[in-house]
Amino acid sequence: MILLRWKNYKVECLQKALPKSYDLLVIPIASPLLIGVYEEGLLIETLMSEHKTSEALLPLLQACLKRYAVCRIIYTRGPGSYMAIKLTYIMLKSIEILYGIKCVGCSGFALNGGAPIKAVGNLYFIKEKKTIITKKYEQPVDARFLLPQSIHDLELDEESVPDYVLPAV
Repeated sequence: MILLRWKNYKVECLQKALPKSYDLLVIPIASPLLIGVYEEGLLIETLMSEHKTSEALLPLLQACLKRYAVCRIIYTRGPGSYMAIKLTYIMLKSIEILYGIKCVGCSGFALNGGAPIKAVGNLYFIKEKKTIITKKYEQPVDARFLLPQSIHDLELDEESVPDYVLPAV
């Protein structure tokens, strides 16, 4: 019995001594650009920028990497802004290679309640069952992206490569 208590005590001490690890969730496919910082799967900080992804993403990521021991970065790999997805993927893949921080993807539909996602002009991406198609809307669709309070149930994709869904023009 004493040995068991000692082992539990050692495990608890080691867990307290280890630095906390954090996840980032990046939503670059619409304005504003959103980054959520998650500790043990729970949202603890939100960063937001109305600037273009090409201007804002790298400084925001650098600030997060300096402040937190990030172990994984999740990003919306599509559909949405082709350029934002491409830039984000290149930055995150570089971080993965340089710092060993795992990069994984998720669907944009998982973070906007399945609402239409702006494509180009008055075309929007919509998801019908497992297929993504484009549909024309005469009036703009106000579909906001939200950082979930918890990422425990967020469905992650097997791949981190961008899911480029390009509408026919």
